[in-house]
Amino acid sequence: MIHKVGQVMLYVNDQDKAVDFWTEKVGFTVKAEEDNGQGMRWIEVAPTKEAETSIILHNKEFVAKMSPGLNLGTPSLMFFTDQFDELYSGLSNKKVTIGEIVDMPGGRVFNFADHEENYFAVMERK
Repeated sequence: MIHKVGQVMLYVNDQDKAVDFWTEKVGFTVKAEEDNGQGMRWIEVAPTKEAETSIILHNKEFVAKMSPGLNLGTPSLMFFTDQFDELYSGLSNKKVTIGEIVDMPGGRVFNFADHEENYFAVMERK
């Protein structure tokens, strides 16, 4: 029986720039990095080392060659934060593309984009 989401695969064009974005701009940490020596490299990033769910950054071009037909689109991810205003300001100060704050029934929400224009959302959770 499934009891949690472990990893989310994110296929990117430039893994190094993706790592920089998630660590330097968003504040995530690198939990692990693997390279099989044959072109298959992946980097695991998460909000903290202890986080139960992480994002795996894969090379989109390599995965497309290995698994033709695989959906390489960006997953629609919603992150939660209890430091909503600080995160919004911090991303804005780091020149990250961010959307307007929207009031939703579950709380305030905004979206942000990475360097490849993949969009993600953040919801305030108190």
